[in-house]
Amino acid sequence: MFAIVRTGGKQYRVAAGDKIVVEKLAGEAGDSVSLGDVLLAGDGGDMKDTKGLTVSAEIIAQAKGEKVVVFKKRRRHNYRRKNGHRQQHTILKILAIGEEKKKAAPKTAKADEAAPAPVTAEATPVAAKPAAEKKAAAPKKDAAPKAAATEKKPAAKKPAAKKTDAE
Repeated sequence: MFAIVRTGGKQYRVAAGDKIVVEKLAGEAGDSVSLGDVLLAGDGGDMKDTKGLTVSAEIIAQAKGEKVVVFKKRRRHNYRRKNGHRQQHTILKILAIGEEKKKAAPKTAKADEAAPAPVTAEATPVAAKPAAEKKAAAPKKDAAPKAAATEKKPAAKKPAAKKTDAE
């Protein structure tokens, strides 16, 4: 059986037992990962439904790729820049291609255990009460002075400049 999976913006054709090099994935060597973005799956010439299908893999190693040299030059301008870069990779070994394991539904607890106890006035801390009373008792400032300050009086018009014959 084979599958085409997408990870790191690239697509890979995998089968059980294959080793592939993909863009860096979180995890350490020995950890297992699940590739859930399966685009196509089949067995020989038969195609299978990819809904709920996952590919399980094991991380073999975290490695760096070949060094890529970036060299910029503008001729006759004495401009040369040299940079290097090594891309991070993860080497995966495909363990199995199969259905996603469904998790068991959480068991429902009794209504007495699941419902939290109602919060009462006795249950609240004593220190919290005076603070609430202070906030409620604090007088609110009137909005009228601010409203009066925002009102603008119409500005007096300046007399127009007199025209002279020289202009």
